[in-house]
Amino acid sequence: METTERKNLSTEKQNVNSTSIDDKPISEILKIINNEDQSIAEKVNAAIPAIERTVELTTEAIRNGNRVVYLGAGTSGRLGVLDASEMPPTYSVPSDWFNGIVAGGDDALRKSIEGAEDQPEAAVDDLKAFGLKPGDVIIGISTSGAAQYVKSSIEYGKSIDAKTVYLICNEKPFLSADADVIIKVDTGPEVITGSTRMKAGTATKMVLNMISTATMLQLGKVYGNLMVDLMAVNDKLVDRGTRIIKQLTNVDYETAHSKLFEAGKSVKTAVVMIMKDCSKDEATQLLEEESGFLRKVIE
Repeated sequence: METTERKNLSTEKQNVNSTSIDDKPISEILKIINNEDQSIAEKVNAAIPAIERTVELTTEAIRNGNRVVYLGAGTSGRLGVLDASEMPPTYSVPSDWFNGIVAGGDDALRKSIEGAEDQPEAAVDDLKAFGLKPGDVIIGISTSGAAQYVKSSIEYGKSIDAKTVYLICNEKPFLSADADVIIKVDTGPEVITGSTRMKAGTATKMVLNMISTATMLQLGKVYGNLMVDLMAVNDKLVDRGTRIIKQLTNVDYETAHSKLFEAGKSVKTAVVMIMKDCSKDEATQLLEEESGFLRKVIE
């Protein structure tokens, strides 16, 4: 059911601060855009209670062997795929913990297939192909709340007892959906009217970062603010992992580097090996006993 008219959505309204932006010099154009962007963090802050409830759902789901699915159309879907794809290299987690589905399929990642958002049956097909099951979490992303693809995904998720989250960038969605959690980040009129890849896209990226990062923290993937579960798959990450080991154990760089490779490029394992003076297998066992929480092992 439509809960409002499109013209009344804040993301569709004309921004009074940029009505003559086409007649401004480049420096003024950039200032107008930047001034508008500065309001986004405050808007996201107001949505933290709903984001917190979402993190509780995602953490519980993963602990129970379930998965998280970001789903959206256009920019919303692409941002979901982006956030999901960054979890394995950043935290060495299975690739199916966080997943991204974009309306129109992978082709829509590189080119616009905007009409795909108006195909509700496609969402059900995509989720069935994915193998959505009870206990999984769907985070449907639609800045205007007008994507039938997203609404349909939430309805299908509810029908099979998945948990559902509706992320929108308006006070209320154009299309209502009975989600377990609704995250509302009312970003207001865009600098270019209706161009939700701008402020709404920025807000979406921030919220998804918060959900995935907080979930990883709850699952013991971070020590302090150090990326102790990174996957050392390139020179940059090998160096970062070595420096983390050096910092936490006070050994020299060369020793830390050697121990990282001895630990199979696992920063956590290397730290435990040094601090507990034990083998790789023993360090792995200690970490498993504490569900991967490094702090519980070394402190």
